[in-house]
Amino acid sequence: MSADAGASTDTTREKHEKTFFGQPRSLANIFGVEMWERFSFYGMQGILLLYLYFSVADGGLAMPKPTAAGIVGAYGGAVYLSTIIGAWVADRLLGSERVLFYSAIVIMCGHIALALLPGFLGVGVGLVLVAVGSGGLKANATAVVGTLYDEHDTRRDAGFSIFYLGINLGAFFGPLLTGLLQSTIGFHYGFGLAALGMAIGLVQYSFGRKRLPDEARRVSNPLPRSRYALWCCIAAAGVVVIVVLTLVGVIRATNLSIVVIIVTIAAAIAYFAIILSSRLTDVERSRVFAFIPLFIASTAFWALYQQQFTVVTFYSDNRLNRDLFGWDFPISWVQSINPIFIIILSGVFAAIWTKLGDRQPSTPMKFALGTAIMGVAFLLFLPFAGGGKNTTPLLAMVGILFVFTVAELLLSPVGLSVSTKLAPSRFRAQMVALFFLSVALGTALSGQLAELYSPKTEAWYFGVLGLIAIAIGVVLGLMTKPLRRLMRGVR
Repeated sequence: MSADAGASTDTTREKHEKTFFGQPRSLANIFGVEMWERFSFYGMQGILLLYLYFSVADGGLAMPKPTAAGIVGAYGGAVYLSTIIGAWVADRLLGSERVLFYSAIVIMCGHIALALLPGFLGVGVGLVLVAVGSGGLKANATAVVGTLYDEHDTRRDAGFSIFYLGINLGAFFGPLLTGLLQSTIGFHYGFGLAALGMAIGLVQYSFGRKRLPDEARRVSNPLPRSRYALWCCIAAAGVVVIVVLTLVGVIRATNLSIVVIIVTIAAAIAYFAIILSSRLTDVERSRVFAFIPLFIASTAFWALYQQQFTVVTFYSDNRLNRDLFGWDFPISWVQSINPIFIIILSGVFAAIWTKLGDRQPSTPMKFALGTAIMGVAFLLFLPFAGGGKNTTPLLAMVGILFVFTVAELLLSPVGLSVSTKLAPSRFRAQMVALFFLSVALGTALSGQLAELYSPKTEAWYFGVLGLIAIAIGVVLGLMTKPLRRLMRGVR
C-alpha cells in the first residue's frame, strides 16, 4: 500500500512539474548558457580574423594575412586543448557544474578584454581567457545535461537534441549581429556585444544553478589533498615556461600555430602511449589501435573544415559577391550559413541512421565519406579560383558550405560516439579527450595551411588539399574491413 502511494505521489509530481518543452526545467538554464556562449564564441570568431588583418584606417591591427590566419588557427586549437584541462579540473577538483559556471565568467572577461583593451594587448589577454574558458565550458556542459536524466529516462535523446539546437542558434545569430556592429560602428562594439551575450547567459544560468542535481557537482575522482601542492607546482611551472619562451622569442605571433601543433601531437602520442601501456584486455587494446586511423582521418577533416574561419573568410572578403538587394552584407555573415544547414540536416541524418538500422555504413566508412566529401567541397572552389574581385555568386558559396555540413554530420557526431564505444572501461573520458585532440590538431593545422593561401595560388591550394583529403578518405574506405575486425564488434 505504501509503495503504491509513493508511486502515485511521484506520478502526480511529474505531471505538475514545470518543464522546458517536456524536459527537466534545468535544461532551460544549460540551454541558455550554452546558446549565449556559442553566440559570443562564434560572434567573436566571425570578426576576429578581420580585426587582425584589416588596415588601421578600417579599425584593424594591419597584421600580415598569414600571421593573422596562424593566430586564429592556434587560438581554435587551444580551445580544444583546453577541454582536457577543463575535464581534469571537473573530475579531480570542482565537479562539472562549478567548472561550467567559472568558465563562463572567464569567457565573459575575455570578451571584455577584446572590447576594452587596445590593440595587441586586448588580443593576447582576450584570446587566452576565451580559449581557456571555452575549453572548460565545452568539456562540462554536455556532462551537466547528462546529469538531468537517469539512464532509463526516455526523454534523454530529445533533451540532447534541444541542447544541440541551442548551440546552433547561438552559432547562427552570433556572426550576424557582431558582424553588423563591426561593419557599421566598429570592431570593439562587436566584441562588446559578444561580452554582453555571455553576460546574459551567465545571469540566467545563475538563477537556476540551485535546481541542478547534486550529481552535477560531484567530483568523480577527487585529487588527494596531499597532492594539491604538487599539481599547483606543475601548473605554475607550465605558466612560467610559456612566459619565458614568449619573452625570449621562441613563441611568437608568427609561429603560434606550429607551437600548438607540436604540443597537440605530443599530447596525443602521450595519451595513446599511456592507454596502450596500461592493463587492457586484448579486445580493448585492439579497439584502441582501431581508433588511430580514425584519429588521423579526423585530423585531416578538421584541417579543412576549420578553414571556414580563415581561408573562407579571406575568400569572402575578396572573391564573394556579397551584394544583397544593393547592399554588401558583412563578411562574417557567411559564418552563419553552416549553422542553418546543421539545424536542418541534423534531424535528417538522425532519421536516416534510425531508418537504416544495421544496414547503415560502419563508422570507418562514415569517417571515410566525411573526409572525402570535405575534399570535394574544396574542389568546388576551383571553377571560381583566380576570378576577379567579388565574382563568386553567393549561391555558389551556399552550395559549398552545404557540402561542408554534409561532411561534418558524417564525421563529427559519429566521432564522439565511436570514441566512447572503442574506449577501454578505465579510459572513457580520455578517449573522448583524444577525439578532441584530433579537432585541436586539425584546427591548428587549418591556421598553418591558411598561411599558404593567396588569391594567386588558390587554384593549386584548393585542388591539392581537396585531392589529399579525398585520397585519405579512399584509403580509409579500403581499410574498413580490417578496421572493423580490430574494432571487435563495434560498428
